[in-house]
Amino acid sequence: MSHRSGRKVNGAMSRRSFLRATGAVAAGTAIVEEAMFGADASAAELATAGPGAVSLSLEVNGRKREVAVEPRTTLAEVLRGPLGLTGTKIGCDRGACSACTVWIDGAPVTSCMMLAIDVGSRKITTIEGLARSDGLHPVQSAFIEHDAVQCGFCTPGMVMSCAALLARNSSPSVEDVKSAISGHVCRCGTYPHVIAATLAAAKAGKS
Repeated sequence: MSHRSGRKVNGAMSRRSFLRATGAVAAGTAIVEEAMFGADASAAELATAGPGAVSLSLEVNGRKREVAVEPRTTLAEVLRGPLGLTGTKIGCDRGACSACTVWIDGAPVTSCMMLAIDVGSRKITTIEGLARSDGLHPVQSAFIEHDAVQCGFCTPGMVMSCAALLARNSSPSVEDVKSAISGHVCRCGTYPHVIAATLAAAKAGKS
């Protein structure tokens, strides 16, 4: 009888019998490993899970807002998410493009680089809170008049930085404006219009 019959020849195991035996051993090993290590993996995932949501009270645009978010949540995510203030844009999410710029106690901050839980009692101002009761902020109006808006994605952050500049320096130079927007990325290349708009807003504020 040949080896292909699956029977032993001269006391030796045939190839078919050998493959069947090794297949059974491999299947049994896989079942045991799944039972042993699968449970350990699940336990490890549970053990490394972070804390749940915490309650925060934030003062945003002059209003107290209550939210419940995980401690790892950035201010930008809170503003755009539960608070619905989508004027603040998230571009790079790494603090490199400044699209998410807001004010914290009047100072420009990239909100994607700040945890919401770290804000504390400080006052937050977003692009939605910049306009005055009688109309747009002078910088907002100047951006429109000087065509400093292209795709618009970087615009809210640019406006916040330029308005903060005028708040601390009512007579900025071209270099002052360039410095204020130096961290902002505008893929449309509207920098000359932004500079012109900011200087015009400064001039209008004096009249």
